[in-house]
Amino acid sequence: MENILTVRNLSKSFKENKVLKSIDFEVNQGEILCFLGPNGAGKSTTINILTAALQSDGGEVLYKGEKIGGRLHGYKKQLGVVPQDIALYEELSAERNVRFFTSLYGLHGKELDAAVDKALEFAELADKRHDKVKTFSGGMKRRLNIACAIAHSPDIVIMDEPTVGIDPQSRNHILDSIKRLRENGMTILYTTHYMEEVEAISTRIIIMDHGSIIAEGTNESLKEEFQNEKRYFIEVEDTMSLNANDFYSVEGVKNAAIKDKQIQIISLKGIENLDRIIALLSDKDIKIRNISSETASLETVFLKLTGRKLRD
Repeated sequence: MENILTVRNLSKSFKENKVLKSIDFEVNQGEILCFLGPNGAGKSTTINILTAALQSDGGEVLYKGEKIGGRLHGYKKQLGVVPQDIALYEELSAERNVRFFTSLYGLHGKELDAAVDKALEFAELADKRHDKVKTFSGGMKRRLNIACAIAHSPDIVIMDEPTVGIDPQSRNHILDSIKRLRENGMTILYTTHYMEEVEAISTRIIIMDHGSIIAEGTNESLKEEFQNEKRYFIEVEDTMSLNANDFYSVEGVKNAAIKDKQIQIISLKGIENLDRIIALLSDKDIKIRNISSETASLETVFLKLTGRKLRD
């Protein structure tokens, strides 16, 4: 994939507090790159530097191979920014909000009209175009915020927790719209406090803590790399003749428990022992009804890496 942004040795301090510690990463064209980290990890500072709202103390950001410092105006025209706090004019209509923000990027006349119409259609707010924003629900305001950010067809859309405080239906609409933006060729940088959102939309994830990048990869690769256990759930017809200790004779089994007619086993990853577990049950003439396994969740990986929940 073509590289669109390169971040090298980025650092930032506020007084004695070093919030970014020489971080490096790249952003590829057409990906949805999600940033995860507990409060104070450095996510918002990174985003603010990438939007050019904040200057770094050291390091550099390159857009398509060139430093953004020397072409800041052109770089900003290729950005769409969806801030955490809703940035709209409440007394204006939806259409006038989109028209105003889009005009700041130099669009005018028929080109501006077409961009506004397309953005409102994308946000499914065309039928509300003449309504004042103050009459909108929180979810509608969030959708309008996105329309304002993407109407000028930017290369990169930066979204800082765009689903905070909205209903599940609006959240699902926004997540679906992010996928459509990617299908249309845009690159998305996304921060959130909702782990399930990252699992739903990300093509790649960066996990930050204490101003450093501590892990990077796809949802599946991170779970594969940092989870060293696997879980089996085996439903049987009867457990009367079983003892949980029976399973510790099988190589790799760390923990076994019997609850009603289900056997729950935690085993080390990398040791293929399901056939031996099945053979043990067969030797005891226990009939198996169903076998399922559970993979690690992204939240499990996050806790393992940081020792904290996402909102800590």
